[in-house]
Amino acid sequence: MNNTADKLVKAALEARAASYCPYSHFAVGAALLCADGTIYSGANIEVSSHSPTVCAERVAFFRAVHEGKRKFTAIAVVGGGEGQEIDFLCPPCGVCRQVMSEFCNEDFEIILFDGKKSEIHTLGELLPLRFGL
Repeated sequence: MNNTADKLVKAALEARAASYCPYSHFAVGAALLCADGTIYSGANIEVSSHSPTVCAERVAFFRAVHEGKRKFTAIAVVGGGEGQEIDFLCPPCGVCRQVMSEFCNEDFEIILFDGKKSEIHTLGELLPLRFGL
């Protein structure tokens, strides 16, 4: 794993601590790297009616976009049982992948961490036939 990936995974793990997941008890954290080096983090936030629930990845993206950022290079995503150690990869859901495709090219890196090692995938690899302009 490279230094940037290590830094993003660490930030995603820290963000995961802010997860609000009283229904699924599945805590997710994300750390988004902007082209200018700024990092925005996010955690999943659940509500009882489920459909307004928002994923950690979208929280990070929407925070960054709200602050005027539009160019992104990578995101780290970690997830697992609330209060438990990470022990498997937690890839972004389809909705989050589509949000990523709104702002990122196919070479955008998605870093997944299983508690021991990271894997780096591209958006093009995880969303090969994406909807877009």
